[in-house]
Amino acid sequence: MALNYISAAEAASLIKHGYNIGLSGFTPAGTAKAVTAELAKIAEAEHAAGRPFQVGIFTGASTGDSCDGVLSRAKAIRYRAPYTTNPDFRKAVNNGEIAYNDIHLSQMAQEVRYGFMGKVDVAILEACEVTPDGKVYLTAAGGIAPTIARLADKVIIELNAAHSKAAMLLHDVYEPLDPPYRRDIPIYRPSDRIGQAYVQVDPQKIVGIVETNWPDEARSFSASDPITDKIGQNVADFLAADMKRGIIPPTFLPLQSGVGNIANAVLGALGRESSIPPFEMYTEVLQDAVVGLIREGRVKFGSTCSLTVTNNCLNGIYEDIDFFRDKLVLRPSEISNSPEIIRRLGVISINTAIEVDIYGNVNSTHIGGTKMMNGIGGSGDFTRNAYISIFTCPSVAKEGKISAIVPMVSHHDHTEHDVNIVVTEQGVADLRGKGPKERAQAIIENCAHPDYKQLLWDYLKLTDGKSQTPHCIGKALGMHAALAATGDMRNVIW
Repeated sequence: MALNYISAAEAASLIKHGYNIGLSGFTPAGTAKAVTAELAKIAEAEHAAGRPFQVGIFTGASTGDSCDGVLSRAKAIRYRAPYTTNPDFRKAVNNGEIAYNDIHLSQMAQEVRYGFMGKVDVAILEACEVTPDGKVYLTAAGGIAPTIARLADKVIIELNAAHSKAAMLLHDVYEPLDPPYRRDIPIYRPSDRIGQAYVQVDPQKIVGIVETNWPDEARSFSASDPITDKIGQNVADFLAADMKRGIIPPTFLPLQSGVGNIANAVLGALGRESSIPPFEMYTEVLQDAVVGLIREGRVKFGSTCSLTVTNNCLNGIYEDIDFFRDKLVLRPSEISNSPEIIRRLGVISINTAIEVDIYGNVNSTHIGGTKMMNGIGGSGDFTRNAYISIFTCPSVAKEGKISAIVPMVSHHDHTEHDVNIVVTEQGVADLRGKGPKERAQAIIENCAHPDYKQLLWDYLKLTDGKSQTPHCIGKALGMHAALAATGDMRNVIW
């Protein structure tokens, strides 16, 4: 079949009001850019003419400003799932303008396949290469590309020259069968490859190829500081101690880490910890810090869904592909985040909390319980199935006006049943083998900031102390109420 090259504007014109569009990519890596930017222009023109124009969007995770940003500003999104990080999208969600479905990343592809979200009208895949027989070689991420490509009525390819064809060597594309025919996913080591290097698309469905040269809209994270460095060191010291006492095997175990400056600090500390042997990653995203550790030999292998790295780092991987081809693999998100594989491999999960309550329940998505930050991402996939689940956060925020340790979380993402370890710059609370009252003592004593420690002890005194999980229901959100009323949680009056 001959390849049909069209402009981004022509491709966008194929997308109609009410369509559901599926996008490749995972974070800004590997996602659509040119077609969605043109789609925003169509939405603005239609709205100016008094006509409706909105679409549903299915993605692997977040995208870049050329997708979530421009479409949010154009008021072109009716429904979207899952995770996102764009500030304009966040504003629209919190204003009630977008129906945002915050689901676990491991479930996104299968829920689309199950028909829970409606049909996929158009899929847009970013590729570094495409062949006439429909082999589409993805760029810097796996995401939900195999599923949306198979289900979509029409497929548009963004052939992006900003990505080297070296990316063809990194992917392992595998789509599981659906129940009742699903079999085990045969990954027994992070380095196992079980699929193929490309997404196979029916050539008859490819309605156009858009040539672009558009680098990933990579996010850079702030540099580490004394607080994040201390959190990182606390995590490294804890894991080294657990290995020394035989809880973690001497060969160590694969790690999962979220994104951000705390994650970078944790990985940096683990890289420096001489008692921890070179280790593997089985995770959903890899940042610059991990690539550096691979180069140094501290990380032996990285299995991921996305290279969420700066463009300089990504180009370095492409240029050194002979070095990285047997040290990296990119997978679809339902494989990188598969609960089955996470539990089998014994992955140690390290994720970031917004707030943690004294019993170990975690809020990782909402500010003040009502305003969406980014979404749960893959933290639930890994936390519930981890060998050891760790949550990190600074003990305070906003110049000490907000405590990350509270009597009761204002929004509940991860339950006390799944959270093993809480780490702040103050210290480490090991919740394993402890009942709720013992958990409260460990968290307050080891993780709370000195400005809030006595306030939290005072809260516990308000309870009857006899319940399995002691709470004073009328005051459990008192610190949040004080913040709303005065701008400072320290002004709480019990």
